[in-house]
Amino acid sequence: MTARLDPDRDSAPWWEAVDRGELLLQRCTACGVPRFPARALCNRCRSRDSDWIPARGTGAVYSWIVNHQRFMPNLPVPYAVVCVRLDEGEDILMYGNLVDEAGNAADPATLVPGLRLRAVLIDGLVQWTPAE
Repeated sequence: MTARLDPDRDSAPWWEAVDRGELLLQRCTACGVPRFPARALCNRCRSRDSDWIPARGTGAVYSWIVNHQRFMPNLPVPYAVVCVRLDEGEDILMYGNLVDEAGNAADPATLVPGLRLRAVLIDGLVQWTPAE
């Protein structure tokens, strides 16, 4: 497992699912709108009632940064951190590193806005690889 912050009340079920190899989204049970990140209130109807649904794990590149600073000795640079707009909704954005099929840092030069990506769960974190 990769080091990360302690999950809070709202995000704990999401992290538990990622640890099991599942990608979930929180959904308002009153109006049916999915949301991420998890939070206590629905942005649309203000309901406090929610459940968890499987995410498709697909989306498109919305934005990205390319990091050239070596923060950890075993982390190769450069690497890209992408912001992915999930297919479940325009306002559902998720971040992660861009990786290849083997889970290694992918070439940031391949990134273009709208590039289709799919989620891969590696070491308890969501990463993104180009969709086929």
